[in-house]
Amino acid sequence: MPELRSGRTLEITSVADRPDLAHADIDVGDWPAFMRHNRVSEAYFAQTVETFAETCLIATSDGEPVGDAHAVQLAGGTFPAGGWEQSVVRAFTDARHGVRPDTACALNISVARDFQGEGVAALLLAALRNAAANLGLDALDAPVRPTRKHLQPLVAMDDYASRTRSDGLPLDPWLRTHVRAGGRIVCVAPASWVIAGSLAEWRSWTGLPFDRSGPVEVSGALVPVECDVVADRAVYVEPNVWVRHEFSTD
Repeated sequence: MPELRSGRTLEITSVADRPDLAHADIDVGDWPAFMRHNRVSEAYFAQTVETFAETCLIATSDGEPVGDAHAVQLAGGTFPAGGWEQSVVRAFTDARHGVRPDTACALNISVARDFQGEGVAALLLAALRNAAANLGLDALDAPVRPTRKHLQPLVAMDDYASRTRSDGLPLDPWLRTHVRAGGRIVCVAPASWVIAGSLAEWRSWTGLPFDRSGPVEVSGALVPVECDVVADRAVYVEPNVWVRHEFSTD
């Protein structure tokens, strides 16, 4: 069991080994309300622990769930513009038709608020890489949501993802964690996570008026939300960054 910076220990297991933890409730802290209304996620995410149990992981400390990581499996090789959504749909389609997977695609890594800042996310990422490699897959791909992009919503994702520190590593902390783990930034998925709703829904999710057509900057959003007052509709199209973790065949 790895020991955390606080001295607490962590155990990471797959849902295949611990099905009792498949739907563990983990308090990750504040999360933008609008992000919970993605229709592809609503349709598929809860099923990942049943269909892809070997690449769905749970981290526990003293028996309590404190983190999780979910990945689907599919016949990969490409980096679709539809990112998260397109990969999930493709993975479940492949599974339904018996297509043999060669790639895992990470959907999320979440850490309980009391364990954030302890390196748990990096440990879960390493465990997810190992789980995919142990299945004989070629790679783990991830449509990464950079953790600090929401602070610069008007900056193009291409520009943001290319920013580096003096040591050459990505400026964004989550992208940096992926690269340190062996990942390679490939390209941007421009329409990875889409949320559409009426103006009333967006007002309830954000507390903003949504009374003018055009781009609206929303707290927690990586890019502005496009508002159309005449159509009574607003749409958020979130770009993510494709990162590939390839496994050595040596």
